[in-house]
Amino acid sequence: MDDQGATYEAAGVSLATADAVVERLAAAIESTRVPAVRGELGGFSGLYALADGSLLAASTDGVGTKLVLARQAGRLRDAGADLAAHCINDVSTTGADPLFLLDYVAAAAVDLEEVAELVEGAASVCRAAGCAILGGETAELPGIYRDGELDFAGTCVGLVQPGRLIDGSLCRPEDVVVGFLSSGLHANGFSLVRRLIGEGSFDADLLLRPTRLYLDDVRGLRSHADVRALAHVTGGGITGNLGRVLPPGVGARIDPGAWQRPRVYTWLADMGVGEDELRRVFNLGIGMCAVVPATDAVDALVIGRLEEGEGVRWAG
Repeated sequence: MDDQGATYEAAGVSLATADAVVERLAAAIESTRVPAVRGELGGFSGLYALADGSLLAASTDGVGTKLVLARQAGRLRDAGADLAAHCINDVSTTGADPLFLLDYVAAAAVDLEEVAELVEGAASVCRAAGCAILGGETAELPGIYRDGELDFAGTCVGLVQPGRLIDGSLCRPEDVVVGFLSSGLHANGFSLVRRLIGEGSFDADLLLRPTRLYLDDVRGLRSHADVRALAHVTGGGITGNLGRVLPPGVGARIDPGAWQRPRVYTWLADMGVGEDELRRVFNLGIGMCAVVPATDAVDALVIGRLEEGEGVRWAG
C-alpha cells in the first residue's frame, strides 16, 4: 500500500473531526453543569463531587473496530478485557479507585456465546481491579447494525478523595515523564490496521494483544512518588494524550529512543505507515504516562521531560 493510503484519514477516521465534535458539543454540555461538577470538559474522566467532598470519576468508551478482527480470530474474550482495562485506565488517571462497570452490547442479532465471551473477558479484568460489573444492556438493532456486526462499550465509575486527586495542575518544567509499557496496539488505530490487512489473513498474536491494566502500576508509583499527572495513551498517541493533562505554559519533550517498541510497530512501518502517522495515532509501546519530580523517578522508565512552552514535542 502506498504511503498516502497508510493513514488514519485514508482509513476513514479523522482525529480532527473528533476534536471538532468535542468543541461543537461543549456549549450544550456546559449548559448542564451543576455545582457538583469539577474540572473541565476533555479530561479522561469527568468528576462529580458528593456531599462528603469525595469525587466520583466516570468514563465511557468502546472497543471500536478491533472487534471486527477479534471476532474473525475467535478472540472476543480478549476484546472484553480491552473494554474493561480501557475504561478503568481512564478513571485511574484521576487517582480514583474503580468502583463499578456497566457494559453495552449491540448487534443486528445477538449471539449468546459471543456476548458471554465479551462479558467474561471484561469480568476477568474487573476482578483483578476490584471493580464490580453491576449490569448493562444487550440490544438487538437490525437496521442499525448490519448482519455480522457487533459493538461493545462500557462506563466505569471510580472514587477519589480530594487530597488524592491527580489533575495535572502541579506539573512544572523539569518534571520528568515516566512511561509504562504497552502490550501492543491496545484498542486504537484498528480502522487503519484493517485497511492495511484488507481481505487477507493476519497474525492475531501480533495485532490483538489485549490492553494492559495500569491500576497496580499507578498505585505502585504513587506509593513513593509525587504523581502530578497521568495520561492514558489511546487514540492520538503520546502527543495528543499527554498534552491533555499539562497546565498552560508547560509542554513536554519526549525521547523516542528511551524505550523499545513492540514488534507490531515494525510491522506497521513495513506496511507503509510513516513515523509521523505512527506518533499521531498509536501508543508506540507506551500505554500510560506519569509526570513526577525528577527526584522521584527512581527505577522508573523516564521517556521525557517537561519544559516551558506548549504542546508535546519529540527529541528526534
